[in-house]
Amino acid sequence: MPATSLADWLRSKSDDELAALLAARRDLATPPPATSMVLATRAGSAGSTARALEDLDTFTLAVLDALLLTDADTEAVPADAVAALLGADPAPALDRLRARAIAWGDDDALRVVPVVRDLLGPFPAGLGASVPELAGADLESIGEDERAVLHTLAAGPPIGRTRDANSTMTLAEATTPIQRLLARGLLVRRDDGTVELPRELGIALRGGRSCSPGALAEPELPTTPPQPSTVDTAGAGEAMEFLRQTEALLALWSAEPPPVLKAGGLGVRELRRLARELEVDDRRAALLVELAAGAGLVADSQTTTPEWVPTTLTDSWLASAPGQRWLTIAQTWLDLPRLPGLAGQRDAKDRVMAPLSEELRRPLAPVARRRVLDALADLPPGVGVRDTEDLVAVLAWRAPRRGGRLRDETVRQTIAEAAVLGVTALGAVTTATRALLADDRGGALASMVDAMPKPIDHILVQADLTVIAPGPMEPELATDVKAVADLESAGHATVYRVTEDSVRRALDAGRTADELHELFRTRSATGVPQSLSYLIDDVARRHGRLRGGAAASFLRCDDEVLLAEVLGGPVAAEYELRRIAPTVAVSPLPLAEVLDGLRAAGFAPAAEGPDGRVLDLRPSGRRIPARARATRRAATEPPVDPEQVTAVLAHLRAGDRAATSRKGAEVRLPGGGGGSDTAATMALLARASREQREVWIGYVDSHGTATQRVITPAHVGGGVLMSTDDQRYPLHRITSAALVED
Repeated sequence: MPATSLADWLRSKSDDELAALLAARRDLATPPPATSMVLATRAGSAGSTARALEDLDTFTLAVLDALLLTDADTEAVPADAVAALLGADPAPALDRLRARAIAWGDDDALRVVPVVRDLLGPFPAGLGASVPELAGADLESIGEDERAVLHTLAAGPPIGRTRDANSTMTLAEATTPIQRLLARGLLVRRDDGTVELPRELGIALRGGRSCSPGALAEPELPTTPPQPSTVDTAGAGEAMEFLRQTEALLALWSAEPPPVLKAGGLGVRELRRLARELEVDDRRAALLVELAAGAGLVADSQTTTPEWVPTTLTDSWLASAPGQRWLTIAQTWLDLPRLPGLAGQRDAKDRVMAPLSEELRRPLAPVARRRVLDALADLPPGVGVRDTEDLVAVLAWRAPRRGGRLRDETVRQTIAEAAVLGVTALGAVTTATRALLADDRGGALASMVDAMPKPIDHILVQADLTVIAPGPMEPELATDVKAVADLESAGHATVYRVTEDSVRRALDAGRTADELHELFRTRSATGVPQSLSYLIDDVARRHGRLRGGAAASFLRCDDEVLLAEVLGGPVAAEYELRRIAPTVAVSPLPLAEVLDGLRAAGFAPAAEGPDGRVLDLRPSGRRIPARARATRRAATEPPVDPEQVTAVLAHLRAGDRAATSRKGAEVRLPGGGGGSDTAATMALLARASREQREVWIGYVDSHGTATQRVITPAHVGGGVLMSTDDQRYPLHRITSAALVED
């Protein structure tokens, strides 16, 4: 059969075909190959070929296995032999293999790069070594137990470990299925503990094919009926809940930052405590923590006793609209080079992997994430997958060599996390996610805002002092309600409860009783129960009768009897209170500590400023400066630059032409310069310029790489050779030259 080398085959390809190859295998163009021989060598290297194999689907890999079974890595084989093994037309797969320079040649003389055999393993298609004399062997006379062994090995891999391999006996002496098969010659003994099923028998047991017919077609992906609006609404609801939980996390860690483990990350105890406080499972708590850190909302304080503390970005994030907050979190998740779903699992050393630790870092996680979402985005709007496992099977068929041992688990984690974030709903991507995948952040924000429930401007106050928000509240209303009521249960309808402590907290923050009455009177869609009004008035009547200032701090009270009661109790000795006037007492301790002590003793003091107004001394939560985050590279590769490809092809063609040109008498400069040969070289180049003849030159570029060129000199002088295509070659970099023979 006629056969060509890979270099010759590449040299014969058109510029468009080579450009497609460089686009499919970008590593081949860096640095630009000097000749087709260099390109072929690079294309046949193990690392480059392994990367190219990751993009191939199961059918194409089955064709590649069939090529190896016919020894296409050592000799040219016809496509008909491959088709006979597969029982299917291999043409589409062969085109893909040729386009990636993994295979080459016409249909009557196909070859594959030899390194493929090493990359795919010792058993192509799960079949063993060839034993030609077993072709057409009779399998009808063997027993059922022997047949079961053969079918097990035929399914792959074709080797098995057994103690029966260490003995040689006749068929009459054999007592086990393995011994009988060895005696019949239907199994091959590899060593004292291993047997192998010959290739011919494996193919026969598979029905004369190298693989099952089902493996050659992509699995079906059962889908749901289209429901775009329902998907968007459900996704927005999940997004709102995730944002609420993130806000709660930031509030908890503002008050009590958890410690950083010595090895980095968040401890199991702290994670479970967070999950308990937020009423979520550990998996969701780990995702919340990872995304808060990924978005820069929390960070390691990097102090002597490091803690996970919210950053100054937290305040601006909390102040932004819900749609913008979701966009920040969703974009962070898409670009996060980590796998939060691994938290709690054990590593290779049987150690538990902690959230926020380096063990969860996976640089290719964004690529895997987008691959899953792109598969869902390829479905019509509103159409989703019925079962995650169906999508796992489809993606595994499309790229079985991509993702390593976590390939399928990454798909499951991505689907679960996307649903929690509102990126998907009902198995389909939302309209906002489609825009986000297309890098249309404005469109994503607008779509999410449209899908989110509109903020409400009212609440429902119940007789049992509960306050119900039947949806997301306007920011101002939400702030006011949270100031005077405690969260009792969250969801699409959030329930708060007004208590004596919560009213006192609002008064401590500077709100007056009249303002609280006005809040419930104007914002409640139901009547304000009398019990709530009485509660506010009762707490307000007792609140602020004691006034504290700084002496380090002082107490003043118009009621001398009340002040005497304070000074007569144990709290006075603990906080070193002493009377300096009938209505004034002072303490050397900070005012906040004194007020906390008085409240713990059953009093209801208030802090006042220099103007006598009530102050809120409660800390707003710890913050540390936000750190500049490194700009993450796009998860998808940038588009191919046509100009760069054109330059690479020009470089390649010039090198090929120089390598195949016939050279006449050659003038060489020892070491690339100086000596008596300089004059001869100048004379040869000048002659070529006068006669407009092509000349072959050896040249060392600015990177020290030796190349060859065939050019037509236009001018020689000033230490530079100018070609007719306006290329400049410094003479001191030209190592040799020769006229090109016709």
